[in-house]
Amino acid sequence: MKKRWYHYLWIWSLLYFGMGFFNILFAWLGLVSFALPLIMAIGFGHKGFCNRYCDRGQTLRALGQLGFSRRRDMPEWMKGRAFRYGFMTFFFGMFGSVLYTTWLVYSGAESLQQVVSLFWTFHFPWEWAYSGAVSPWTAQFAFGLYSLMLTSEVIALLTMLLFRPRSWCVYCPMGTLTQLICEAKGNKQES
Repeated sequence: MKKRWYHYLWIWSLLYFGMGFFNILFAWLGLVSFALPLIMAIGFGHKGFCNRYCDRGQTLRALGQLGFSRRRDMPEWMKGRAFRYGFMTFFFGMFGSVLYTTWLVYSGAESLQQVVSLFWTFHFPWEWAYSGAVSPWTAQFAFGLYSLMLTSEVIALLTMLLFRPRSWCVYCPMGTLTQLICEAKGNKQES
């Protein structure tokens, strides 16, 4: 298979997580991963971002080609609408929690929590990644978004290890949302 430029977008994932590890404010760049699929689905009526330009999808593809995937089929329940919509609802609920916590810090009701949460349960101190150069609410959003992105990355990697390389893409919250947008627009997915 001929390599195209977008096959190297896995580098963006490495940069994102690496830069966020050392300076949490880089976590704001994760909004690109939220905005671009929506822009393409709304503007062009297809899932071109998911199918070609998603850095996570390209990371999973590359790792699968290196032999890190068992290449087994996912259970049918993980492919079903109930699981996909349920996971999307949960995921966006967690994003809402990030926004709410950010609001609490902005309004002064809570103080900045310099932690990264993995699986919304395990909290790791991360104070070295924030210098205090910006307002606390800005950093709080970055900590929350980085936590959300890191958790979903770990889930994607676990799914890749257990099943086919891009199994995450079957139930990715952004992929599910863009599919709903494309269906609402009456367009089919781009293959």
